[in-house]
Amino acid sequence: MEPAGGPAGRPGEATVERPGATVAWLAGVAATWLVGTGASGNVIGLARDGSGPTVAEVDAGFVLEQADTRVTLEQVTLALEPRFKRSISYDYRDDSSFQDDFANHAARHEFADITWYPSQHQAVYRIDDRAPLNATGDGVNDFIGFQSTLIAVSTGIRALESALEASRNVKGKCMMAAAEIAAKRLVGNGLRGDRLFTGYPVVGFQGKMQTSGSCAHSPPTDLLSACPWDPRFKGLFFYETTAVFSPARFQDFVLDVKRLRDLEPDNMCGVDAYNGLLIRFVKRSEAYLGHPEDSVVVDFNYYRAADPSSPRLNQDVWEEVEQLAFVKHAARPHWAKNRLVAFQGVQDKYPCWGKFATAKRQLDPRGLFDSRWSDEVIGGKEAPKGDSCALDGRCICSEDRHCSPSKGYYCRPGLVYSEARVCRYSASQLL
Repeated sequence: MEPAGGPAGRPGEATVERPGATVAWLAGVAATWLVGTGASGNVIGLARDGSGPTVAEVDAGFVLEQADTRVTLEQVTLALEPRFKRSISYDYRDDSSFQDDFANHAARHEFADITWYPSQHQAVYRIDDRAPLNATGDGVNDFIGFQSTLIAVSTGIRALESALEASRNVKGKCMMAAAEIAAKRLVGNGLRGDRLFTGYPVVGFQGKMQTSGSCAHSPPTDLLSACPWDPRFKGLFFYETTAVFSPARFQDFVLDVKRLRDLEPDNMCGVDAYNGLLIRFVKRSEAYLGHPEDSVVVDFNYYRAADPSSPRLNQDVWEEVEQLAFVKHAARPHWAKNRLVAFQGVQDKYPCWGKFATAKRQLDPRGLFDSRWSDEVIGGKEAPKGDSCALDGRCICSEDRHCSPSKGYYCRPGLVYSEARVCRYSASQLL
């Protein structure tokens, strides 16, 4: 027996009965709240029996993520389903029509997703379905980006990317993107049989195919290799943006991004040097802060400067993509994978926001878990805009000082979405 979904929701889950997010598989949670030093509060039981808020209504992530010294989780009960196998293949296609056939792909394959590399005009379709238990194969999904990597390699890649940023070398970024995509294709993106990738399909048990991240098991004493983003070393450092779309709005978003891409395709190589745009399909949730409808999730990573006040190469492009998603097309932000600007107006995007606020007050009446972030995002308290606040996503620029005029970055309208305001480089104004 095994849980069916991963913590962030499984790909293709819009085609199954229950969402893949962990909360959907919780049967109950009991927690003891500690008030003050050594004083225990009430045991709060969340269940599906109608007594008080249900696990799904509150979204257990709210409870589980608070498990520090003031909360003791007494018991967590998970629902399971019988063990099964999966069969996975990747199909590389031209990206000309994927905005028209994404829904059909999601409906045909239970665990489907699509990875879009806009600068390369390429879409990679993940064909992923259940297989019989007696199907041949004991495959593993060891995603190449989550494998243990030589520290010298990770630091070298970071140093190269930082040098390309500093020299404004767009073509260099495109060479990185092409090399990354070719490497992933060569090794099946980390899928393998017993030891090596020998071709598609790769068949294996759900528990080995749903999750990946072998670098997490690297010994902490290993001074030669680690996860590429391990903060102990100067390896990869990047932003992540994750937007959740209504299917009806997703198609228009893709067309807008294509229009932006077609103005200068090379300007999008920066995101393709990471993982492109990963497009997943998630089922609606009963959680107050869950997806109110079957949805399309878009996730992408891009370079982050060590100094938050340092502008990035083609910064305006990804700021415009952000605003296309969250402003023009009203996407909902993932709660853990976004910069602060993604949460502007978030309360209006969840029909059950008022019920969530009531449940939050009931579970945390003293505001023990409030923070500056929750005050701004949940409480709706807008922070004042400071100099360079747009560079690291703390604000949308409205004045040049919110960018970096001294380095040639000024607040300008978007190229496709004219209502967007982005920090764009202008060498002529700098002179």
